[in-house]
Amino acid sequence: MATLETNRSAGRQNLQAGQIARLMVVDRDGGNPVEVLRTDLLIEAPNWTPDGQWLIVNAGGSLYRISPGGAGGLQRIDTGTVTTCNNDHCLSPDGERIYVSASGHLYVLPVTGGEPRRVSNDHARAKGDDFLYYLHGVAPDESTLAYVSVEPLDGDPRGFRNICLIPTAGGADVRLTSSVHPADGPEWTPDGAWLWFNWEKNAHRPGHAQLFRMRSDGSEVEQMTFDEDVNWFPHVSPDGEQVIFLAYAEGTLSHPADCEVRIRSMPASGGAPRDLVTLFGGQGTLNVNSWAPDNSRFAYVDYPAG
Repeated sequence: MATLETNRSAGRQNLQAGQIARLMVVDRDGGNPVEVLRTDLLIEAPNWTPDGQWLIVNAGGSLYRISPGGAGGLQRIDTGTVTTCNNDHCLSPDGERIYVSASGHLYVLPVTGGEPRRVSNDHARAKGDDFLYYLHGVAPDESTLAYVSVEPLDGDPRGFRNICLIPTAGGADVRLTSSVHPADGPEWTPDGAWLWFNWEKNAHRPGHAQLFRMRSDGSEVEQMTFDEDVNWFPHVSPDGEQVIFLAYAEGTLSHPADCEVRIRSMPASGGAPRDLVTLFGGQGTLNVNSWAPDNSRFAYVDYPAG
């Protein structure tokens, strides 16, 4: 069996020699794992459509759908002239549209495929990357997108990372955080009351993100996890009761690929997390909300040696 390099860059573009990607589905308590797909493509970030009929993933700049049972394999979704779709994609509440990040902008297209419409704004881009958009959440009424703004700071072109909003119809960007401590992964609760996200505020060492929540206007910020793990990408279940998230080992910087991680769960009202799944993965495993619409299961991707 291949020996795999660990802690690779979150921006890696390919699997390693001897590595596979597995799309998995498990019960909400982490039990009864089912392998939906095994592939040598670098697939990432499963969404579950609201009708329960499809899982949507990205690979190689394209979007694909697959039945939760795996029948028929991957089916490519036409994204028109947008060919750099990444692992930040979300579905509209009615399941009719996909919102996606690509080349630092935000787009929307029909779930059945078609030419995307750009949602994000043009900013001064002296070097081509002075303001980048990374999508993570769609409001329950579909009025607004929550995203991470990525801007330069102190010589680091991606050093200033904050939580922002933008109307789905297009319009002004609204900044909710403005901190030198990086934030990521904003996602609404189903009732629209809160945005959950990960943030390095209060970190005792660089990269040590914890989970937070705040109101949609940026008020009432609350820290929700307080442990030694590096916690990323919180996803609230459709019934609003449970939050799953990705936990890296203490000392991890940011959210690399190809390392041992755990998917953990905690009550959405707050409380002690517990482990559900331990796997070899990281970036791409759980970037977006992958809950089944009936709350019974969720999907993820791992990247073991084949």
